[in-house]
Amino acid sequence: MLEDAKELAADGMDKAKERLLRELARIRAGRANPALLDDVKVDSYGSMMPLNQVGTISVGDARLLVIKPFDRNNIAAIEKAINNSQLGLNPQSDGVIVRVPIPPLTEERRKQLVKQAASAGEDAKISMRQVRREANDMLKQAEKDKDISEDDLKRGLDQIQKLTEAETKKVDAVVAAKEAEIIDG
Repeated sequence: MLEDAKELAADGMDKAKERLLRELARIRAGRANPALLDDVKVDSYGSMMPLNQVGTISVGDARLLVIKPFDRNNIAAIEKAINNSQLGLNPQSDGVIVRVPIPPLTEERRKQLVKQAASAGEDAKISMRQVRREANDMLKQAEKDKDISEDDLKRGLDQIQKLTEAETKKVDAVVAAKEAEIIDG
């Protein structure tokens, strides 16, 4: 039962960390990153499809994303989807590929992005605390049902708390690194 609770906590915290990393990858730090366009949906032949399913996205240089559509008929739809995505990007096409220049960040925009990164980190820590609560409840119920002893309960609660603290420190480090990346641009 102790191992089950620890496994539940570890899995839940790993999922929260993965979600945080995906979220932080979407935050523009002044450099071209294909993950920036992950949420963009293109109206292709009557259905909304993720951009990476209608073309290949590559990095042209530090401030340029290049999209090569699988079908040239989708170029206008790709431009429209990027314009409507509220990412502040202005795509340009030459009839074959779509270039998306990444403009330099203003100081005000940098501050907003730092707040967004901090918020994503806080959301991850909240998820981790929820997982800790679920694992602790599992242990307390096992002790109530006489599946584990009181000493095992205390040991398990302590181990889960230490795991939570370690994972929280990792989240803080990842968020601090992203904030530094945004500020240094």
